[in-house]
Amino acid sequence: MINAIIDKLSQLYPEAKAELEFTNPFETLIATMLSAQCTDQRVNMVTRRLFKDYPNAHALAKLSAEELEPMIRECGLYRMKAKHIVDTCRALVDEYGGEVPKDRAALTALPGVGNKTAGVVMMAAYGADVIPVDTHVFRLSHRIGLCDEKASTPDEVERQLEALIPEGQRAHMHHLLIWHGRRCCKAQKPNCAACPLKGAECAWSLQEQSCL
Repeated sequence: MINAIIDKLSQLYPEAKAELEFTNPFETLIATMLSAQCTDQRVNMVTRRLFKDYPNAHALAKLSAEELEPMIRECGLYRMKAKHIVDTCRALVDEYGGEVPKDRAALTALPGVGNKTAGVVMMAAYGADVIPVDTHVFRLSHRIGLCDEKASTPDEVERQLEALIPEGQRAHMHHLLIWHGRRCCKAQKPNCAACPLKGAECAWSLQEQSCL
């Protein structure tokens, strides 16, 4: 079943990829931290300006959280994000010479970096064979039936997806699920009529829940 789902979504979204803009592990980390409860498009607008003046951890670590706040205000939750970003950049400078670590334990030890953010950095910046679970991946994994309905946390869903999805396909599936969640299988009003998974492969449609 999983290969059929990957094939159908790949046909629907042949260009599926990360929509956050970044060119290196540092930019990947900061952009992902800024993306919490914010659109990728808005984050990209902010980071284009931010990275031009502050291209690395050494530069951002010199700021106070209060100085960073107005630069990222458009991303929402800016006070908390500013504090976490400045503290994280200082930790990167003090502990890793300004470089972003590659392993999950080191990443999640950084201020404000959770398992999902760590997974995105590992996947997007370092090519790790993982599937980070954001709100779209979490929602669709349950609707499509990729995980147990009792999997109530992103970590539980991630473990089940890594056991299900073939090696080498996890990053691709991460992007496919996000694109499908943003464009078709939306939280409040999924467009089941346009979904190639409607029917036997979709727990949502099997339950005959209304999309209206």
